[in-house]
Amino acid sequence: MQTVQTALWVVVLLVFLAIAFDFMNGFHDAANSIATVVSTGVLKPGQAVVFAAAFNLVAIFVFHLSVAATVGKGIVQPGVVDTHVVFGALTGAITWNLVTWYYGIPSSSSHALIGGIVGAVIAKAGAGALISAGILKTVFFIFVSPLLGFLLGSLMMVLVAWVCRRATPSKVDGWFRRLQLVSAGAYSLGHGGNDAQKTIGIIWMLLIATGYASASDAAPPGWTIVSCYLAIAAGTMFGGWRIVKTMGQKITKLKPVGGFCAETGGALTLFLATGLGIPVSTTHTITGAIVGVGSTQRASAVRWGVAGNIVWAWIFTIPASAFVAAIAYWFSLQIF
Repeated sequence: MQTVQTALWVVVLLVFLAIAFDFMNGFHDAANSIATVVSTGVLKPGQAVVFAAAFNLVAIFVFHLSVAATVGKGIVQPGVVDTHVVFGALTGAITWNLVTWYYGIPSSSSHALIGGIVGAVIAKAGAGALISAGILKTVFFIFVSPLLGFLLGSLMMVLVAWVCRRATPSKVDGWFRRLQLVSAGAYSLGHGGNDAQKTIGIIWMLLIATGYASASDAAPPGWTIVSCYLAIAAGTMFGGWRIVKTMGQKITKLKPVGGFCAETGGALTLFLATGLGIPVSTTHTITGAIVGVGSTQRASAVRWGVAGNIVWAWIFTIPASAFVAAIAYWFSLQIF
């Protein structure tokens, strides 16, 4: 009986750790949702975080749980995951998030989590325990999501410039100050829809591994869905101010029209990925869109050195979090 109770407490603690990761995800990635709308002056920071958090939460009613299914069932072979793997995965992801947050680097919470899962699983059972299709499409979109964001952001900017070619700059600025509220809301909706589902997926993975859910279930328990969406919205409410400055001003200077185009391009990319069940990086996506918008003005409008540092952080995210996760998996075996 004591063993059963201990196992239950371990599951409860890991669920809370996962929800804490989700909160941190919202905190870390709040900059992605609000950087452009704050830097263009359309909303004050306090207004922007409330606005973004509300749309993070509304996403619960909009998107199917395709991403959660990919993370929960499509990355690791059945029967491999246990509490030690989940502990290692979450520890690796949280550690990388803290490091990049401290240094103000816009990295990917999503890929930190995927890297954590990969590292812990390899430490336990080797690379053969991974489902290659799920890993490959996630890795593929590391490159596709920023490129698609870049393409859509730049195309939006070109289209808007052509449509508004006869309007005065003051009129264009006035129009897009209003329209940016729509694009910021859409981006926050996509952010909540894709990112909250990653944590739902790892909790679902944990519940299946410990027998509290069945692998044949079409969806995880309702409480996991609600708690994860609430956690990411709460994290967004507190914001990630260190990264807002990098995203909103250091890459390129944005006006409301540029903010609208970047957010719209990013939102379309997130909607597509979520519909396909692919966990993508909201950071990668909005950075690509911002660079795309800046590059339509002139190449020198983009601070390529800053963008390059961000790309290096992307490259190191999965291996760094995987390495920490493997160590945490070994440590977990000693303490649980």
